[in-house]
Amino acid sequence: MTSNLFGAAIFGCDGARLSPDERAFFADANPFGFILFDRNLESADQIRALTSELRESVGWTAPVFIDQEGGRVQRLRAPLATDWLPPLDHVDLLGPNAEDGMRLRYRITAHELMALGIDANCAPMLDVARSETHPFLRNRCYGSNLDHVVKIGRAVVEGHEQGGVFPVIKHIPGHGLAQMDSHLDLPRIDVSAETLDKIDFAAFRPFADVAMGMTAHLVYSAFGETGPATTSASMIRRIRDDLGFTGLLMTDDISMQALSGTVPERGAASMEAGCDVILHCNGDLAERIALMDRIGTMPRASQARAEAALARRTRPQDVDIAALKAKLAELEQGRGA
Repeated sequence: MTSNLFGAAIFGCDGARLSPDERAFFADANPFGFILFDRNLESADQIRALTSELRESVGWTAPVFIDQEGGRVQRLRAPLATDWLPPLDHVDLLGPNAEDGMRLRYRITAHELMALGIDANCAPMLDVARSETHPFLRNRCYGSNLDHVVKIGRAVVEGHEQGGVFPVIKHIPGHGLAQMDSHLDLPRIDVSAETLDKIDFAAFRPFADVAMGMTAHLVYSAFGETGPATTSASMIRRIRDDLGFTGLLMTDDISMQALSGTVPERGAASMEAGCDVILHCNGDLAERIALMDRIGTMPRASQARAEAALARRTRPQDVDIAALKAKLAELEQGRGA
């Protein structure tokens, strides 16, 4: 692990390999981690080379993140990785075997990610679905019953951790009531504080022990909020004090249009609110430089949480992946338990 302070960012990169300018920037900025998208994924050998380059640029084993939920939000597809059903569809298919089946699904996913040098996945999604949940989110959820979502979410966490991959719980403190796509607009949640506390926030309390989490770009009007949770100091305190989350708290993508202002202004507002690290997925190198100039290195408390998260890295348990896939197929057919 680096002995220097982490830059308060997780950055994307432009293409299949690093440019000299990107390499120099990352060496200077020392971001906490990196995240990969379709533009970065061509072949297994290329992805392994890129993840190595990213880590070499900072001189330590920085986490490399990806969105590999399955369904529509799945960066790696066949032949690089298994093509999965959307999570909600898979949970429905598995029926009473959903908990065991989803644990297997994400253990297999973790194996596929680690083989490419990727060791962090932005899942599980603990948002509780409703009939009115926006379509961009709904089939990414695990269900509309709180206890069911918690059980499936815990299985997903376990599958990742057994495979040596960091899970990232999202979207804290709950995105399930959103009726807009926060990539494009700022959703406002107008239900009572009691409803949020008993359902949406309650889904996250059992996961206070998870190493990393991601915020929601939503306004919760029941608490007098006029801006999104990501940039609200009172909502970040609620995540810490009420939900009890003690892990590293990253923003959802700072490029999303639910946030106002320039990217550097969004990053600064999120840091001032109490987020530990800014997730910057899109934009060019000049935008990354401008953001880094504004946010700088992690505050002392964030650095401590980052170091605590990284200390929880585990080696993958040895498994027979073919046997796990066969077991999952049995569960999908209603056999086994």
